[in-house]
Amino acid sequence: MNKLKLGLPKGSLQEATIKVFEKAGFKIYVSGRSYFPSIDDREIEPVLLRAQEMSRYVEDEALDCGITGADWTLENSSKVVSMADLVYAKQSAVKVRWVLAVPEASNINSVKDLEGKRIATELVNVTKNYLKEHKVSADVEFSWGATEAKVASGLVDAVVELTETGSSLKAHKLRIVSTICESTTQFIANQKAYEDPWKNQKMKQIILLLQGAIAANNMVGLKMNVEKKNLDLILKQLTSLKNPTISSLSQPDWVAVETVIDEGTVRGLIPLLKEAGAQGIIEYSLNKLIY
Repeated sequence: MNKLKLGLPKGSLQEATIKVFEKAGFKIYVSGRSYFPSIDDREIEPVLLRAQEMSRYVEDEALDCGITGADWTLENSSKVVSMADLVYAKQSAVKVRWVLAVPEASNINSVKDLEGKRIATELVNVTKNYLKEHKVSADVEFSWGATEAKVASGLVDAVVELTETGSSLKAHKLRIVSTICESTTQFIANQKAYEDPWKNQKMKQIILLLQGAIAANNMVGLKMNVEKKNLDLILKQLTSLKNPTISSLSQPDWVAVETVIDEGTVRGLIPLLKEAGAQGIIEYSLNKLIY
């Protein structure tokens, strides 16, 4: 039997990744501290690895493919194929950023002010390349964690840290000087697996289902029965991905209307639909939305 060796990110992305896979139709079971979860697809062999290491093992062909951040592929200078963006961290469509941050009272206001300074980060190579592009010489050291605390306590002059909203940096009384790079979660593969017909097809099937699950986030289905004389008024209230589906009912003067809509608008919309004459209104959750 053909097997696809798939790397799943261990750590901060693990729970979100498993939830998206479940919504896509794959059941993943992680046992204790095991790095080898089980999945209800005999053609997939999953392995848990830190996102920071994923691109290296995919490139070395220990894994066929994996899910990791574009930032770590960039950090490791990996020659892997990026097959798709999977933006599902915190169910947000916002890209995460690696930013240069300093204490609020620091006199560092631009990258040029880092000349001769000390910077702590987990993203060492990308930071060094950024400084090189700006012709700045500074000491960049690897940080194992608690990076914000190092700059707040004066151990280093600046940090390059991952952020989505910047709230954590503000809580540590740090301010952002500049953005080093942006990153999204990506599905990557090595060239050999990408060129293998069976593996390529299997990976594309997985990606299709994952993207369908992600697209369904915060969306719901809405269906109702509408008397034809009220149809125009109902349609004016609805927004959808495409035109709502309208189907005939056994009663000639009535139709069924079905659409997909943003979940955040439903609570305000349903009373308006009811007032406009809709009956039998049903709201239902979506697992996948395939465009």
